[in-house]
Amino acid sequence: MAGIAPNTTSVPKEAAGGTHNGANTGALVIVTILFFMWGLITSLNDILIPHLKSIYTLSYVQAMLVQFCFFGAYFIVSLPAGALIRRIGYQRGAVAGLLIAAGGCALFYPASFGGYGLFLFAFFVLAAGITVLQVAANPYVAALGPARTASSRLTLTQAFNSLGTTIGPSVGGVLILSAAVAAADGASVRGPYLALAAALALLAVLFYAAKLPQIEESEDVALAGEGHGSAWAHRHLVLGAIGIFLYVGAEVSIGSFLINFLGEPRIAGLAHAEAYRFVSIYWGGAMVGRFIGFAVMRVVSPGRALAFNALLAIALLLTATFGKGGVAMWAVLAVGLCNSIMFPTIFSMALNGLGKYTGQGSGILCMAIVGGALVPFAQGALADTMGVQASFMLPAACYAFILYFGAKYSSMYAAQ
Repeated sequence: MAGIAPNTTSVPKEAAGGTHNGANTGALVIVTILFFMWGLITSLNDILIPHLKSIYTLSYVQAMLVQFCFFGAYFIVSLPAGALIRRIGYQRGAVAGLLIAAGGCALFYPASFGGYGLFLFAFFVLAAGITVLQVAANPYVAALGPARTASSRLTLTQAFNSLGTTIGPSVGGVLILSAAVAAADGASVRGPYLALAAALALLAVLFYAAKLPQIEESEDVALAGEGHGSAWAHRHLVLGAIGIFLYVGAEVSIGSFLINFLGEPRIAGLAHAEAYRFVSIYWGGAMVGRFIGFAVMRVVSPGRALAFNALLAIALLLTATFGKGGVAMWAVLAVGLCNSIMFPTIFSMALNGLGKYTGQGSGILCMAIVGGALVPFAQGALADTMGVQASFMLPAACYAFILYFGAKYSSMYAAQ
């Protein structure tokens, strides 16, 4: 592809005239809080999966139904969420997402008295709310400034998302997996998830009351040389959607299997109550990398940075698959650092130049997050048949496509 024209996809009304930059900064701060919260909630899945696996005596495939229901909601809810946001706006859409997510957290209380199926339903409702938030927040951040630095802004907000994913496993490990707290049933999840429900409801009230810049879609479609009938006509969006599918799938799958991987005698032989601490290192690497990436991608092509990180992730996963002991353990944990810039970079590159189809494009990309449901499920099948360590070949294959996408569009912003 020759390149992308420099038009922004949508602009804040206050920013269109070159004023109220302070309002844009305030809006970015508020939206960043949302990124933090859904990062924390998502990473708690990595703690609950081995906990529920033990409680209900599940196979790896059955345990991965947690991620299947959670990320499957993205596929089912994304397009309706896009329609909702077009109807009520980005800010009210975010409020609706927060309230739905709060309801999902509250459902963990009755689920703790019931069976595994009730937990899966609660995960689905919670993820439905987060999906609405994703569809609203990602294009909102991209619109709060020039298209050239959209990847940088999204990387910054994703860094705080990673702060949430770093804190989440430690909090969940203490409250859920700790030998002093963990119960023989689902009782240990009641307090943490009721607290999350209250926090999300409070955020919904605060977000509703906040005065944020309103953004509106541009009426032009700026991608040169491609059809403009819909977002699907843009090849870079389609490839970006595949990239999001595989990236989220790989990232979630690695996190889901970390505790069991570290429990393997060939690797570290750690008990669940000890291994959870290392899950925070995995997600913490992504946080550190995103703060670095925020600065680096202001001078380095996002596509080149993406390709480099994907290549390094492949090398680390091959080391984890064929290595043993501390080398294999730290190799897989270091993949978190490589993940750092991937989601925001793929997302912003895929949306670039879509103009009035940005909302549709965002919905498509959020649907692709269903990779977080399917890839862990597939890795679970491999783990049941080949073993946990060998199953890490699957996320390595996912990063191979991301390497291709980054290399193909490495000069996407050259004209800007």
